[in-house]
Amino acid sequence: MLKELSIRNLAIIDSLDLSFAPGFNVFTGETGAGKSIILDAVSLVVGAKSDSTMVREGTDRASIEAVFAINREDAVLFSFLQREDLIDDPESDELTITREIRAEGRSVARVNGHTVNVGILREIGQRLLDIHGQSDHLSLLDPASHAGLVDRFAGNRALLQQYREQLRRYRAVLNQLNVLNKSEEEQLRQRDMLNYQIQELKSAALKEEEEEALTQERDRLANAENLSLSSQKAIEYLEGRGVEGAGILDLAGMLQRTVEGISRIDSEMNSLSEEIAAVVEELNDSVSVLRNYNDQLEFNPRKLEMVEERLHLIHTLKRKYGGSIAAVLAFERDAVEKLAQLDHASEVSDSLLLEQDQLKEKLTALADQLSKTRKQAAGKIIGKMEKELNDLCMVSAKFDIKIEEGGPDAAFTENGRDQLEFLIAPNPGEGLKPLAKIASGGETSRLMLALKHTLAEADDIPTMIFDEIDQGIGGRVGS
Repeated sequence: MLKELSIRNLAIIDSLDLSFAPGFNVFTGETGAGKSIILDAVSLVVGAKSDSTMVREGTDRASIEAVFAINREDAVLFSFLQREDLIDDPESDELTITREIRAEGRSVARVNGHTVNVGILREIGQRLLDIHGQSDHLSLLDPASHAGLVDRFAGNRALLQQYREQLRRYRAVLNQLNVLNKSEEEQLRQRDMLNYQIQELKSAALKEEEEEALTQERDRLANAENLSLSSQKAIEYLEGRGVEGAGILDLAGMLQRTVEGISRIDSEMNSLSEEIAAVVEELNDSVSVLRNYNDQLEFNPRKLEMVEERLHLIHTLKRKYGGSIAAVLAFERDAVEKLAQLDHASEVSDSLLLEQDQLKEKLTALADQLSKTRKQAAGKIIGKMEKELNDLCMVSAKFDIKIEEGGPDAAFTENGRDQLEFLIAPNPGEGLKPLAKIASGGETSRLMLALKHTLAEADDIPTMIFDEIDQGIGGRVGS
């Protein structure tokens, strides 16, 4: 359960520290007093989207800290926390979540001091609390939401994930089959295009590292004359030819001999003498390196032209097929694979058809399993809902869940092949009808309250938060 909540610089709240006791906690106050801001703060610590406009004017950041008492028997929550390495003290029965919103727009979230992304907060939040907003009861009027509510009660989350993964693979196979089943004219056009692209790329024979080497070679060839003059001048500076005064080597030699003379008298200078000797040796080596470099320089306009043509080809292919040589080579491999698929379309099609049948069989089994668990859950929900509605002064109300199973030819959707819809008969003598056609505002609010309570028992959610759950309810029921 939520034990403590600390809010700093959020909207109109400067500083607020709240402690919650087990059981029923109520906030009351006039409009604008800040009740909804407290709800926003709780929503933020469980992954709601942040907005820099939430930061109190005149401050640079807002922060919220929530401390939850956690049930160590909640295997799902603890398994997730351990997997994400968010448990520092295995014996602790508390979880601390903080959310910081900066005025410039950034948001930082932490769990037990560890920085996490908002997706992690949402995963944890699903096990810690359930928030009912002012307009959430309107979602009951949309039958598209009903399957999710029944699945939540049935504990179908893992089963749905397994089903949806199979559905993703099934749709991918269908898409591949659609590509293969294009008209012969389209396949011929595609084959011609692929052949042209593959031939162009194979004749280019690109290598991943060649662009950098070619660029360096182009620069050397284009500046060969300047490079030669500069290297010759460097040699002259070292040897003293063509310049006034002694060269660097001569001066270094004189320096070496002078310091050697000193070191023969005073051994304290031996180290310096050795260092100077090493420098002189490196300078002599530099002359050899510069001469070899100068000898290897090419004045070859034709070769420069060839290098530039090669670089132009590389740039053209990059523009057509990818932003880098690696991307171009990947495009070539992909094109070869696509051409092979077209050339062996019949074999590939047979293989895909077999895979389609296998996936459809698995999907059907999973969809049937979903239908079975939904029917079992629906019976329990109906019984609990009528009891809850009785407590909410809808004594004669009848609640039902219509489940229409899809047959063998029904399409696979994200939620299986069933169509689910909640039905209600609020008063004696009325037939069961969809909520949108019969439920009043007050009845919808009571239905949502009853449903939330029913689902909370199944989810074992320790904290439920309602924002104006009594909207549309008055008199004895509201009290």
